Amino acid sequence: MQEEALQLPTAAGRLSGTLALPDKAPPWDLVLLIGGAGPTDRDGTSLLADQACVPMKQLAHALAGAGIGSLRYDKRGVGASIHPGLREEDLRFRHLVDDALALLRHLDGDARWRAPVLLGHGEGALIAALAARDSSARAVAYVAGAGEKASDLMRAQLLGRLPEVLELPALAMLELLEAEQVVEDPPEALALLFRPSVQPYLISWFRYDPAEVLEDLQLPLLLVHGTADAQAMPGARRLQAARPDARMLLVEGMDHALAIGGDAEGGVGRIAAAVTELVRSVQVEVA
Repeated sequence: MQEEALQLPTAAGRLSGTLALPDKAPPWDLVLLIGGAGPTDRDGTSLLADQACVPMKQLAHALAGAGIGSLRYDKRGVGASIHPGLREEDLRFRHLVDDALALLRHLDGDARWRAPVLLGHGEGALIAALAARDSSARAVAYVAGAGEKASDLMRAQLLGRLPEVLELPALAMLELLEAEQVVEDPPEALALLFRPSVQPYLISWFRYDPAEVLEDLQLPLLLVHGTADAQAMPGARRLQAARPDARMLLVEGMDHALAIGGDAEGGVGRIAAAVTELVRSVQVEVA
């Protein structure tokens, strides 16, 4: 395996990533790897969490071992993806989709690889599905992605976990944001979740129903969930109902970070094998 640095200037700044390329002659199949929520770097590490695993890097190396190339990248404003003047209040969910599309357009101009497959993890799964609709992508791997709207996920996470004095205003604020209304002065105890600077992003994110997005996606689809993933597993059946033709990989004991029983690389091999099968299947279909 060999790795190459990639830097792509955009109207908003610069996207930076790493190409992991297999040890064989091109043209290669290629997978665009899109990381999860929050300030996440190209390797899949969140800058806000005490996280030992690097799932995107591990997937990239596993795919290269199977003869498949990949591109993983730092999200906008993270690591080497420099966006001068980027402010939280200006960020929208669609900007993350636009970044994936910019990288896809750049990849389209290189004859070393075939049209890509998109793999998104967590929040990145929805980004992958949205970007795939407007690109040359051949298929999508939706890994540990939510099956419900983000506002419904937040609602389920808040119910019963906050004192009643905070739960009721939190639920009321969710309803306002779903109606695309900002909350000027959230209670101080809820400021981390509902600070004014993050509300425009939440409003833009809440608009998307993952099941509806996948139902409209006219591409081969792989759904991957872990049975120990409390965050995404509850919505897995909803996604499967929206796309009954999709392949489903259910990994016993795998959590949201793709670890199994504390093994940070536990789920990576299973996922890489399923993605390899997906890539090979769409390669045959377009041949």
